[in-house]
Amino acid sequence: MKKHSILLIDDDDSLRRVMEFSLVEAGFRVQAVSSGEEGVRFFGQNTFDAVITDITMPGMNGMEVLKKIHQADADLPVIVITAYGTIENAVLAMKQGAFDYITKPFNRDELRLTLDKALRMRRLEKENRELRAEVTDRYRFESIIGNSEKLKDVLDMAGRVAASDATVLITGERGTGKDLLAKGIHFNSSRSQGPFIAVNCAAIPEALIESELFGHVKGAFTGATRDKEGKFELADRGTILLDEIGDLRIDLQAKILRVLQERVVDRLGDTKSLAVDVRVIASTNKDLELSIREGKFREDLYDRINVIALRMPPLRDRRDDVPLLAHAFLKKFNKGSEMSMDQEALTLLLSYGWPGNVRELESVIERASVLRRGDVITKAELPEKLLREQSGVENIILNLPEEGISLEDLEKRLLAKALEKHKGNQTRAAEYLGITRPTLIYRMEKYGMR
Repeated sequence: MKKHSILLIDDDDSLRRVMEFSLVEAGFRVQAVSSGEEGVRFFGQNTFDAVITDITMPGMNGMEVLKKIHQADADLPVIVITAYGTIENAVLAMKQGAFDYITKPFNRDELRLTLDKALRMRRLEKENRELRAEVTDRYRFESIIGNSEKLKDVLDMAGRVAASDATVLITGERGTGKDLLAKGIHFNSSRSQGPFIAVNCAAIPEALIESELFGHVKGAFTGATRDKEGKFELADRGTILLDEIGDLRIDLQAKILRVLQERVVDRLGDTKSLAVDVRVIASTNKDLELSIREGKFREDLYDRINVIALRMPPLRDRRDDVPLLAHAFLKKFNKGSEMSMDQEALTLLLSYGWPGNVRELESVIERASVLRRGDVITKAELPEKLLREQSGVENIILNLPEEGISLEDLEKRLLAKALEKHKGNQTRAAEYLGITRPTLIYRMEKYGMR
């Protein structure tokens, strides 16, 4: 185990020797010097984990030592030693960045405990910086994998949007990466140091959703035994993602609108409003304009959240990205192994419709990684549904006329045939075509199909 290196500065020879002995005995590596000038010189030539310095010394005093050290390393913990009668100097040193102070006389336990606390705090701060840097790097837009023009257009707009505080609506089918795009916007914004709170509006039971979003006070309802902060409060000075906002009850939509308009939240059972500073990003796989026509979504809320609209393209519309994504997922699930995929398996991935989009592809690669027999993924490790779809496509006989054909007309006829085959059942027809039901409905509306 690496020993922590401590720079000890004190002009009192006997006290310095006692402290040095105590620290060495406790397992520290100590460089002990008798003046501020000597301490600063040693600091410039070596690396230390903490500094202990007396305040009152001839020549360069402890305050000057503190200033010199923090000019080079603002985060290095500096503990100052002071006599009982000059505590005001120690308080001044704390204001100028000293970690803590101890007063003479002190015992070895007090010195060790103060030093241990300083080193622990430095380690936690370092880990926190590294973690934040890792999170920020993970959610850079560059980490969203793909080279297709459709994806690049979305990421380009998201990058420009991130610099503002504008409300964003992200639409797209399930599994396209809407949540990843929302995190990218947050971590590339001026709010990146604040919290990112994601709420899945479809996953929280109806009886709890209002309390989860807005919080409650003690006694607001049976079982409310204490005050509780809502997600909007927790996201203060940061970003809240309202995932699947299209599933939110119509009465709660009015409360979301109030937050957006007035920047306040009302806890359940409370008589006063709380101000919040929150950026709102909403996402959904529903057609909100259709929901408005059906009376299931408020048009005024739609106008508020649709300031900037971003649509994540489905994977079938960016098939060139499939090999890139498959390779990335192979690396993710086979760390330390050089994995690849044979051409037959890759062809199956490219020909599949991916109704579950990137999330489904990730699951397929994870499954193949678990079942693999060697370092090369073959079609034997892929699920049967991929083989069935390819077989089905190969069985379609297309007599292409010389004069050309309308792709839209062909798609419309294919939709009609699928609906006819399944007696108008939209869910089954969508499954048969390898698309989601909202996509089927969207395409039916596009072609004016009832």
